[in-house]
Amino acid sequence: MTQTLTQPGLISYPCESAFKYHPAAPTMKLHSIPSRSTAERNLRPFRLRRQPVLRLAAVAAAALFCTAGQALDFGPDGMFFLNGFGKFDLTRSNNNCSDCQWALGEAKDRYWADAVVPGKLYQTRETHVSLLQPYLGFRYDLGQGFKLGGLWSQRWRDGQPDIPGFFYEKNLSLRHEDYGSLQIGAMTTRAWSMADYPYGGNIGLSDPWGSAGAGYGLLTQAVRYTSRIFDFAEGDLVLEATYDRGNVAFTKNVPKFLEIWVHYGRGDFTMDAMYQDSRNGNPQAWSHGPFKSVVPFAADDQKVGGSGQSIAMVMAKYQLTTQIELSGGVRRNRWSGAYAVPIHPGVVITPWGNKDEWNGMFNVDWNDPLYKGYPATSTDWMLGARYKMDQWTASTGMVHLGTASTSNPMERGQSNSALYNTVGLTYDFRNGFQLGATAGIVQFGRLGLSPMSMPGNAAFGNFDSRVTTRGNWFTISSVYSF
Repeated sequence: MTQTLTQPGLISYPCESAFKYHPAAPTMKLHSIPSRSTAERNLRPFRLRRQPVLRLAAVAAAALFCTAGQALDFGPDGMFFLNGFGKFDLTRSNNNCSDCQWALGEAKDRYWADAVVPGKLYQTRETHVSLLQPYLGFRYDLGQGFKLGGLWSQRWRDGQPDIPGFFYEKNLSLRHEDYGSLQIGAMTTRAWSMADYPYGGNIGLSDPWGSAGAGYGLLTQAVRYTSRIFDFAEGDLVLEATYDRGNVAFTKNVPKFLEIWVHYGRGDFTMDAMYQDSRNGNPQAWSHGPFKSVVPFAADDQKVGGSGQSIAMVMAKYQLTTQIELSGGVRRNRWSGAYAVPIHPGVVITPWGNKDEWNGMFNVDWNDPLYKGYPATSTDWMLGARYKMDQWTASTGMVHLGTASTSNPMERGQSNSALYNTVGLTYDFRNGFQLGATAGIVQFGRLGLSPMSMPGNAAFGNFDSRVTTRGNWFTISSVYSF
């Protein structure tokens, strides 16, 4: 169905399954991969033609790709290993508008990116995405219980680096079964990777749950300590702390990142609690994004003010029976807000400037001559259920992104909310290959800017809350872990 934009309210001015190495239990775990969720990625989707023959060819090509790999151990005593995943998704969704935004590629928090172009069509579209992520590592027994290890991993999306300039894993580790483990280097955060899988990915909602909120997902210069497994309250307890100093060239707005993770498991019950607190990272509501610095270049350090954000999240799973698994989670987001500052005056290519002229801002009152950024808080939650039938798994899930509390007199999405619902079915061939299908629907609380904990107005599927209050999609997925 094709429709035309008729809402004039925002045009009165011209102005987003990998293997995760778990330090506490060194095994490789498969999880689903969220789609890229920044506004720029959502504004240029890859489309398939609608001829049925080409659709079938795409699925067949994905299946062929996904049955070709094998895990590989090599070197002295299997010292080195190579594994990873390949994934292909084909999605058909309604109410999509890939180029409705007036300022294409601009981030959500820039006032001139609010406007939509009148007369643009939003309609049913088909998109596809391919992901490839290898993991290359080594492990070496030093004796006396100590083991040295290393891990490198990068993700490619449709043949391009997923987040240019950042690795998913590039670190060294030292482990001991009695003393725990120490890792140094680039790595993913627990708050993103575990919200993505198993919690969000298992119910078809890895993006809305894992990639939303006030957290960060990729670290560049981190130090992580993970304790050994403790016996606690008749269960297993793991404690972990991660610190990242970001870009060390900044002397005024010094980046600081801290994450605490607590894992507890007892019988059929598992709980994961995370707390992230950061200072002077890029202001954002994209929990998959990297932590580095408040602006890209240290030369601009003295021109801008600082900012901070944090999340507190608890997620849990319970195996009700051998077939039924229940899950849930709640997340509290906090942003300090960030003033908007023109850091490169005179570099103007649009009425309001371009990406390089302004800093990264958050929750700004653009009617204030100082372009003040206001603090904000919001709460998100997730519920899910899975039912296993031999090689089949049926699932259903729900994610709610809540309204935000802020003193900003200007509407910046704080009054909006979003509710995502999915049903899915997956078949496991038990050789690393899985096929699945997911149907979903999203309902926004109102027409306007997207909820504050979303990274873009059209994030998570190209359903732009400025032009439609609901959307639905159907996805066929193939994934192979090797």
